[in-house]
Amino acid sequence: DYGFHPPTVYFPLIVHEAIMIEPTESESKEVLDQFIDTMLKIAKEIEERVAILKRLKTLLEQQRNKFREYLNVLEKQQNSIDAEDSEALIKHSELEQQIVKNISSLQKVIVPMNKMYTAINNKNSDSSSANESDITQIQLELSALQQKVIKQNEINRDLLRVHLEKIKMQIANFNNPYKTSKSVYAQTEKVGNFVELNV
Repeated sequence: DYGFHPPTVYFPLIVHEAIMIEPTESESKEVLDQFIDTMLKIAKEIEERVAILKRLKTLLEQQRNKFREYLNVLEKQQNSIDAEDSEALIKHSELEQQIVKNISSLQKVIVPMNKMYTAINNKNSDSSSANESDITQIQLELSALQQKVIKQNEINRDLLRVHLEKIKMQIANFNNPYKTSKSVYAQTEKVGNFVELNV
């Protein structure tokens, strides 16, 4: 990738995670210096790549947890709708708004991080790591959770629609016992508006 012919490489067993590189005697000091600079550059790229992978993994895990929390709230909302518990429903709705806000904030960070990850991954398409497979797994779980959230939202909306129709019908069929009675405030009888006091 960097224009160097692969030198002889050995991994000494007496030093943990060591690599020994043996260039040929014909290589000049300038070429060896360039090779060292390139190795340092590669080490820096690896560090950056690992940092991006770790950060993206952390963000995706946070997003996955938020979607799990969101799904849990939606399921409780469904129970509140079924039980016609308006106070619990209001609390769940407020919590839902907060979770959606958190998901949106996380997404604003995940999108650019994901672009950086994709750009790095395309450069090093032949390499893979445990972090990369973890990220793929988390992304799959996130996708499945998003589908569950959408489905649960549809269920809750349908239940609310039925519940509202039921309330409308109850209001329409409500029999007002005072419908034909005159209000005491609508009477036009004469009333006193002046009081005379004799002392």
